Amino acid sequence: MYAVVSSPICPLYLRPSTQCELADEALLGWRVEILDDPIPGWYQVRTDYGYTGYAPVSALVEGDGNADRWEKLDRKTVLRGMCSVRSEPRVQGWQVSALTRGATVAVHGEPNADGWQRVSLPDGREGYTKAGFLFDIPKLDNEAALREHIIAMAKTYMDAHYLWGGKTPMGIDCSGLAFMAYRLSGVTIWRDASIREGYPIHAIDKEKMAPGDLLFFPGHVAVYMGDGRYIHSTAKNGSDGVVVNSLDPSHADYRPDLVEQITSVGSLF
Repeated sequence: MYAVVSSPICPLYLRPSTQCELADEALLGWRVEILDDPIPGWYQVRTDYGYTGYAPVSALVEGDGNADRWEKLDRKTVLRGMCSVRSEPRVQGWQVSALTRGATVAVHGEPNADGWQRVSLPDGREGYTKAGFLFDIPKLDNEAALREHIIAMAKTYMDAHYLWGGKTPMGIDCSGLAFMAYRLSGVTIWRDASIREGYPIHAIDKEKMAPGDLLFFPGHVAVYMGDGRYIHSTAKNGSDGVVVNSLDPSHADYRPDLVEQITSVGSLF
């Protein structure tokens, strides 16, 4: 059976408890597969990219019919870091739901003259958000354009704090940043800091790395930006989130502890 996430951020835990490690996050509008009978208050679920965890039942709209109906609607993805669905097409409307970058909503009709777009959520609630907060994930066939877009999407998370298992501007980890940069560019990669068979990233020679490729370290991953710079989410004291560092020892933001530990370079191309 399938379900659709109906809460702004659905935590996926290693065990059916809030008092354990956060494995991942699924966002509003994402489809997940329910793997087992519910433990009171919890479902074990699998995302469309193969990650599993325990999700609160309250964060999901269950049923294959509901999931199929949702996927047949005209949907757009939230690009703005955080925004909201309002009860009316004006700022004074009460908040129906919060939205975070990467969530998906169904759109109905055209925006009004002030840019308000009528939208619906997986649980049937409706409201309005600004059309400029939404976008269609591009289908980029041009390699240079895709590489540029991946980096641009990673940079939208600048200054987000580090959160183990996180994937939003409310908190994001290293592999969450890489995953979302690619996801918002139309490519689904493995969510962990490793190259996994069956996913589109493959190892290449370090000398061939180009902007948009991934740098892998023990338990860590970064998006290479070119010119010796990379963007990543790091828990290192003094950074504590998404920052840009350099591979060049002459730069002030050089990280020798990482450069010396590069295990591989991964590329989509």
